[in-house]
Amino acid sequence: MFRPITLTPLRYPPMRHLKSSSLASRTIVSVLIALCFAAPSRAADRPPNFVLVLADDIGAQELSCYGNKQNNTPHLDALAADGMRFTTCWATPLCSPTRVELMTGRYGFRTGWNGLFGRVYAPKPGDPNYDLGTAQVTFADILKSRGYTTGLSGKWQLSGTVPTLIHDCGFDEYIMWAYTYNLPPGVKHTGAFQKGGKTTSRYWNPCIMENGQYKPTKPDDYGPDIFNDWTIEFVKRHKDQPFIIYNTTPLTHPPHVETPDPQHPGQRKPGTWKNNVEYLDYLMGKLVKAIDDAGLRDNTYIFFVGDNGTAGDGKGHTVEKGVHVPFIARGPGIKPGSVTDALVDCSDFTPTMADLAGAKLPGDRTLDGVSFAPVLRGEKPTARQWIFSYLHEGRLIRDNRFLLDGAGKLYDCGTRRDGTGYKDVTDSKDPDVVAARERFAEIYQTHPAPKHEEKPTTQPKGEE
Repeated sequence: MFRPITLTPLRYPPMRHLKSSSLASRTIVSVLIALCFAAPSRAADRPPNFVLVLADDIGAQELSCYGNKQNNTPHLDALAADGMRFTTCWATPLCSPTRVELMTGRYGFRTGWNGLFGRVYAPKPGDPNYDLGTAQVTFADILKSRGYTTGLSGKWQLSGTVPTLIHDCGFDEYIMWAYTYNLPPGVKHTGAFQKGGKTTSRYWNPCIMENGQYKPTKPDDYGPDIFNDWTIEFVKRHKDQPFIIYNTTPLTHPPHVETPDPQHPGQRKPGTWKNNVEYLDYLMGKLVKAIDDAGLRDNTYIFFVGDNGTAGDGKGHTVEKGVHVPFIARGPGIKPGSVTDALVDCSDFTPTMADLAGAKLPGDRTLDGVSFAPVLRGEKPTARQWIFSYLHEGRLIRDNRFLLDGAGKLYDCGTRRDGTGYKDVTDSKDPDVVAARERFAEIYQTHPAPKHEEKPTTQPKGEE
């Protein structure tokens, strides 16, 4: 049975803890770190680059390479044809717990992140887990120990101290969609708000912060374009050194507003779900082309994954559709056109990137993730025997055959991974079923649900 891993202690660069230091001081520290851990001069010895794209609110069933007949996703299909498509990748049912799990390699019962930021089952101000920059070690921290330049673009929606919240989590540079509470004192957003006026726009005329500074936008500026273009420029600027760019695109989170029309510059396409999915695909095609044009195809891993299931079709619920997300990987050693049933969840990305980069994992904490690097290289058919997810007090688990959802329903999935053909065996006394239930119960003993928290009778004031 899979057990969490704990490795040898590693001392991390101190930049992320210098809350009171100036940006200049942090920059100096970053330069010193890069010099101390400089990559070997020979290209063959240089660790690979990583472009990690986290799409918002999109289940696996939305891409044509996963069988969708309505949405056209040729660029993501091409990425899968050039790399490996995972049939069974799990996130959590909501964005905040997924994002913390992805960045730390740890489940919510260890980090305290079992719910949405600012709501129940998430750390509150004063909780030692609240400030990610001091409580957790992220994949950015880990890769910096190998001399990587680190960047983030897009959505954050997590805790931290303004204006250094993202720098404190190990990222050298960032551009983010900001809420009003992310803005510097005295600065007001001059652009658009979403319908209802509580939340700043993430799409047209968005609210943007770049490296601690407010970045005004115009009515025809489209947030996902800004983040994608910034990602491309980051790749170009750092192509001669190891880098990781974490692109957390707002697409395809509601509201599903109009998108640019790539075929008719300056015009817009209607704000439909299909058009939002297809514009996400267009941006991925643009990003992949830029990587290849920069000559980085042979030493860059591209990971495309979702943060939870589709809004209105699984998101927010402890059912398989709420956690089953697309995951496509392309990079060195990956056989083109590969499709794998290897079980993966979002805790696995941190140890995998560390493995591929030759970086050590922190030894002062337990990680739940398991490296799937051997799967990418075709050395093993699977990296782990089961995967796990959670939201609030609900938990889900599955192995290669059985699935136990948050309502306590147990399913025999056979060899299926797409939600079809499953058999409800909740009340079965079949020996295989009984054995599966006992295995899952044992794992649940070491992966506890959080203590009960009362939901507020009204949503807290502020932004959603």
